[in-house]
Amino acid sequence: MTIRIAMWSGPRNISTAMMRSWENRPDTQVVDEPFYASFLTQTGAVHPYQQEILAAQNSDFDAVARELSQGPVSSALQYQKQMTHHIPEQADMSWCASLRHCFLIRHPAKVVDSYTRSMGQCDAADIGIERQYTLYQQLCEISAQNIPVVDSDALLGSPEPMLKAICKALDVSFYPQMLSWPKGKRDSDGVWAPHWYHSVEDSTGFGGPRDTLPELTAQQQAVADSCMPFYQEMKQRALAP
Repeated sequence: MTIRIAMWSGPRNISTAMMRSWENRPDTQVVDEPFYASFLTQTGAVHPYQQEILAAQNSDFDAVARELSQGPVSSALQYQKQMTHHIPEQADMSWCASLRHCFLIRHPAKVVDSYTRSMGQCDAADIGIERQYTLYQQLCEISAQNIPVVDSDALLGSPEPMLKAICKALDVSFYPQMLSWPKGKRDSDGVWAPHWYHSVEDSTGFGGPRDTLPELTAQQQAVADSCMPFYQEMKQRALAP
């Protein structure tokens, strides 16, 4: 029986590097941001590669949820890279009960800085940190799991101990192959990859953490400050290496 793992992150975290790590296991297939088209359809948001995303993915939230929870999988493990801001507040998340969950967090100032560099602007809804916190509470209740939380800086600082801790928390085996991967593109990458994945396509493993916070404009700082209480709540639950 396939183990389905959902890794819940906001944008401009190390979520794609994490997807590379899990895809490099011998037992795992990955799914890249399966609700992206649904998010664009429901919100009217305009993103790079908009038409390509809408053409490549099913935009029906319920149909995608059924596929992720019940659809056939040919590997022993399926890794779902999920974006928290893609999930509507009113969404029925009962389909998640049988999945194993993990949450990936990053300091809001670093997220705001990176997102603005990619999109030109950023508000709190764009980066999904508050939604991540509410989803965490909801999924802990639905799944009856003590869901692990991973701070990206901790993982970048100690990749092997942190990956072992994540695998232990999810009750799956650790593979040393998770520590590195071949450089380049993947067929499993979403069609939006040319805009977002430049750094990870050039990577072969987890780089070190950024020790200092970026300098932000007043508007960017206000966005980061509004997200800090939710990040801090999540960080209190974070795994230690």
